[in-house]
Amino acid sequence: MRALRVLLIMAVVLGGIFVAVDRAAVYFAESEAEGRVRFAGAETGSTEVSIKGFPFLTQVAGSELDQVDVKVEDIKASAAGRSIRISEIRARFHQVKLGAGYTSATASRVTGTAVVSYADLTAAADDGVTVAYGGEGKVKVTGTVQVPLVGKQLSRSVLSTVTLVHGDTVKVHADEVPGEGIPGLEGLVRKKTDFERNVGGLPEGLELEGIEVTPGGLEISMSGADLALTG
Repeated sequence: MRALRVLLIMAVVLGGIFVAVDRAAVYFAESEAEGRVRFAGAETGSTEVSIKGFPFLTQVAGSELDQVDVKVEDIKASAAGRSIRISEIRARFHQVKLGAGYTSATASRVTGTAVVSYADLTAAADDGVTVAYGGEGKVKVTGTVQVPLVGKQLSRSVLSTVTLVHGDTVKVHADEVPGEGIPGLEGLVRKKTDFERNVGGLPEGLELEGIEVTPGGLEISMSGADLALTG
């Protein structure tokens, strides 16, 4: 009985050591990956990487990770015209195959969400235009226009629908613009409040699928296949 008790204690101790080593390896790998995540043609801020699944060392031995979650903040990119800064990208990489020497990693499938704040949407709009949450899946766009016939400036707010067009562009279009009997007023207001902006800086291979207007900003769903995580 004493021998059995000793074996059980040793098994528990060794198991604890294995778990500790495994978790330490995960922490090291996550830290290394955070420094290697790059989006071509874009500047990024902070990056967080979380490797899922246990044991990690067994996954490494098989050169494939079950799941890797990545959060990247502050993505800036330049594209044709004016682009939109992305506040945050949350992506989930599935079945991540590790390359030789673990210097690269490619996911067989990726799902995620890109978040654009209203402050960044305002920055992407024309000068003097502000964008805010309008409730019930709409945004409120406010702009000031100079009306020649009236001889003064008028400020108007409209509720607008936001859609994803051409697979990479956010389109903001006012549902209705009150003309108030002033000739040409609607056209002047729409020139300010209606606009399209490209979403730049996303990793190559990710496709934008849909857009949702939330109180915290625009949430753009995306997915892809055979996407490089690092390398």
